[in-house]
Amino acid sequence: MPVRLYLASTSPARLALLRAAGIEPLLISPGVDEDEAVAHEEATLGRPLTAVETVTLLARAKAEAVIGAQVDGADIDGFILGGDSAFEIEGAVYGKPHDPLVATDRWRQMARVGRGTLHSGHHLIDHRGGRPHAGHSAAAEAHLTFADDLTDSEIAHYIASGEPLEVAGAFTIDGLASAFITEIEGTPSAVVGLSIPVLRKLLRDHFGIEWPELWNAVQGGLSGASAGS
Repeated sequence: MPVRLYLASTSPARLALLRAAGIEPLLISPGVDEDEAVAHEEATLGRPLTAVETVTLLARAKAEAVIGAQVDGADIDGFILGGDSAFEIEGAVYGKPHDPLVATDRWRQMARVGRGTLHSGHHLIDHRGGRPHAGHSAAAEAHLTFADDLTDSEIAHYIASGEPLEVAGAFTIDGLASAFITEIEGTPSAVVGLSIPVLRKLLRDHFGIEWPELWNAVQGGLSGASAGS
C-alpha cells in the first residue's frame, strides 16, 4: 500500500504539483490566520521575521493545525504536509497582496528592481497510526528575474485579471505573469509553492521513506500542468 500524504492546504497549485509527481494527497484545510501567527511570533522575538523564518513558521502552523483531524470519518494515517510561500525583494518580505492597489505597488517595485527571491517553506509530520510523531521543516528558494521593459499598461491589465491577488509575491509563473518572468534560478516547483525535491529529501532523510512509496496516482491520469502558488 502507498504511504498516504495529507496536504494541510487549499492551494490548487500544491495539489497540481503533487498530482503531477504521482501523488494524490488527501486535503485538509488548516484554517490558520497567517497574519496573526506572524505577528505573534514577531512580538515574542521582538524583531521582524526573515523570509525563511516566515515560511517555515507558517508551514509548521498549518501542518500542526490539522493534527488529530479526520478525513471522511477516518483518522489520519500517513504524513501531514504544511507549506507556505513568501516573496522577498529589497529586504522586504511579502505574502499575498489581497488588494489591487497593494499588488500594483509590488509589481511596480518588481519592474523597477528587476529581481527577487521566492521562498517556499515545508513542514512534514509523521502521523502514521493515527497519532503525531516527529516533525521536520525545510525551506527552498528560487531567484526570479522580471522583464526590464514592463509597462504600466501591462501591470494594470495583469492586476485587473485578479490572478495576482491571492498568490505569494503577486504573481504565478505558469499563468498570465509567465510573459513577465524571464529567468528562474533554483527549483521551479518552489516558485509554485512546494519544492518536490525538498519533500523527497524530508521523507527519505528523516523518515526512511523512499519517494516511490508515495506514488498512488494513476499514471495515465497525471497532469503536467501546475497552478500558481
